[in-house]
Amino acid sequence: MPSHTPTEPVDILLVEDNPGDVRLTQEAFKSIDSEIEFHIVTDGKAATRYFDVCGTDTERIDPDLVLLDLNLPRIDGFKILEILKDELDYPPPPILVLSSSETEEDIVESYERAANAYLTKPDTPDEFDTLARAIEDFWFDSVRHPPAPS
Repeated sequence: MPSHTPTEPVDILLVEDNPGDVRLTQEAFKSIDSEIEFHIVTDGKAATRYFDVCGTDTERIDPDLVLLDLNLPRIDGFKILEILKDELDYPPPPILVLSSSETEEDIVESYERAANAYLTKPDTPDEFDTLARAIEDFWFDSVRHPPAPS
């Protein structure tokens, strides 16, 4: 994680316009061991503004991880991936697409635009819990991220 240490909560930016999916995601992450702090934006324009603020605010909260829906109002997830690829400082936070789409074209395009992972949204609360644990095990506990530039 770019700014995460074991004694601090993990900051997750959830870019999701469906209130039900927001609730299910938040509830699922309550079932894991890590302390999570969610920052939620509900459309693509708000997501781009969030990163503009993070880049300029002295009290900023850079997310440790981004969960990004593709089908968003105003600016879609593909455009957000493109913007973040061009705009974020190195190292950027991991960006995980979390979409209901299972089409190969969406998966390929997400990776072409620098998504770190493509996950299909679960159908049940239990599956959301399993996904949250898998994200914690891999992205919080196992992955080694590059150091921030000095």
